[in-house]
Amino acid sequence: MRQFLYWSEQQALDAGITPAQHQLLLAVRGHAAGPPTISEVAGHLLLRHHSVVGLIDRAEKAGLVVRKADKDSQRNVRVHLTAKGARRLAKLAGAHIDELQRVGPDLLPTWSTARRRPGGGRAKTGA
Repeated sequence: MRQFLYWSEQQALDAGITPAQHQLLLAVRGHAAGPPTISEVAGHLLLRHHSVVGLIDRAEKAGLVVRKADKDSQRNVRVHLTAKGARRLAKLAGAHIDELQRVGPDLLPTWSTARRRPGGGRAKTGA
């Protein structure tokens, strides 16, 4: 798993973005309800609001995302991918799909073992 994460970070760097920017692009693109607010991005990335503001500042300067006021609530700012950000993400997604298909069979036994261990697998829900 660590090898895949390292590989993923290198792919982002080779594409001209930081691994954190790659995660940001994934969070923005993957948000089910449309462009996310900064707070929603922070929640997805498990980061503090001010850390995400800095990350978005740098990504915006790189032309990967833009901030736009929410059409329904001017107090909220939503983060949108730019065409450049979408192209970078699509390129990385293709490479990641190829790599997961290549290493996936090796990861499955690891995943199955982790799920059987005490404390592994899904979080317990209260009853």
